Amino acid sequence: MTQMASTMERDAVALHSTGGRVDPSDIAIGVVIGRTSEFFDFFVYAIASVIVFPRLLFPGVDPLTGTLYSFGIFALAFIARPFGTALFLAVDRSQGRGAKLTMALFLMGTCTVAIAFLPAYGQIGVSAVWLLALARIGQGLAWGGAWDGLAPLLAMNAPESRRGWYAMLPQLGAPLGLIVASVLFAFFAGNLSTEDFYSWGWRYPFFVAFAINVVALFARLRMAVTPEYEALFERGDLQPAPVIETVRAEGPGIAIGAFAPLATFALFHMVTVFPLSWVYLFTREGATRFLMIEALGAAVGIGAIIASGTIADQVGRRTLLGASAVAIAVFSGFAPQLLSIGVVGETIFMLLGFVLLGISFGQSSGAVASLFANRYRYTASALTNDLAWLFGAGFAPFVALFLSSHFGLLSAGAYLLSGAVCTLLALRLNKRLEMAGG
Repeated sequence: MTQMASTMERDAVALHSTGGRVDPSDIAIGVVIGRTSEFFDFFVYAIASVIVFPRLLFPGVDPLTGTLYSFGIFALAFIARPFGTALFLAVDRSQGRGAKLTMALFLMGTCTVAIAFLPAYGQIGVSAVWLLALARIGQGLAWGGAWDGLAPLLAMNAPESRRGWYAMLPQLGAPLGLIVASVLFAFFAGNLSTEDFYSWGWRYPFFVAFAINVVALFARLRMAVTPEYEALFERGDLQPAPVIETVRAEGPGIAIGAFAPLATFALFHMVTVFPLSWVYLFTREGATRFLMIEALGAAVGIGAIIASGTIADQVGRRTLLGASAVAIAVFSGFAPQLLSIGVVGETIFMLLGFVLLGISFGQSSGAVASLFANRYRYTASALTNDLAWLFGAGFAPFVALFLSSHFGLLSAGAYLLSGAVCTLLALRLNKRLEMAGG
């Protein structure tokens, strides 16, 4: 594996052998490709966890219980992700970043393809559940290893007046990945018989995810050997530090950074995974039409993410994140109930949700990275990212579905409101920490 990584890294280096400066847009494109690959993997699994795995793996329970079980397995990747970061940072220090990225994305591709070949419960019994859980943990470890540090660093090293614009570029990968995943599943679910879809049709998006991983691997390697990346590494911004040492040195900043985007990440699943599960379980609408509504919402989200860059450069990233948290709090008070009034309500919910998500998510990357010392910035940013996804998103589909199924949609809004409150508190603490450090 290390030898293969070295060969691919040499090929990537050859692309820059002319010695000229690499255009920042090339780096940005590499970042977007890498993030799109990650989020496509994410959404392929998320969609399958609603419309496939409950039926495939939990046929002995009612659909709601099966979906909750499926969401429990869904959360395993977020629990495993910090451990993947620690593991692959050790690989980075000993074998280099090329080996780290290659091994992480190879693990991701292997786990993704393994899910594509997953037998049903009726074929091998409970072993199918354990195999899915194992593959999901492997995906989480791989996500930790795929961290390249360039999302927050793009923003930090951009001109002061353009930091918001550069911060939003990597975030475009989320709606792009959702659009492709939703359209693929909608195509197969809408054009195959029920028997064919649950037999083999649902597996094809996972094969596509593997192919995209191969493209993303070379794009990331090409990005990781640019002169700009090398300069950041030599300066210390991209040098991995030991995890325990980093936590001791930067613990307060990591904690604040994990909670600062909580409203954004809670909303992330409230407008992607949760509404699909609600509509699929509690309405007569099939998955196909709602997946297309999701794709439409994601397209609106792209525009909102782009707009967030311009707005943040005018008013400041912290101000935008705080205002977004307040808007999300207002949204939580009325919007979830829209899911209960038919297609029009669902569409309004998704469009409004993606506008808010795009504006807030576009600026959520590395919001407190500037507080970290150079020696610890790379590792601290990775841990902050992992913990933010764990606390803000890992259990969100499970909690939102459980609450709404037992106490109504208003309770899901209350859960989203709690995330907004945590974000506002974290941003206030972050401001005090900056003032104390300055």
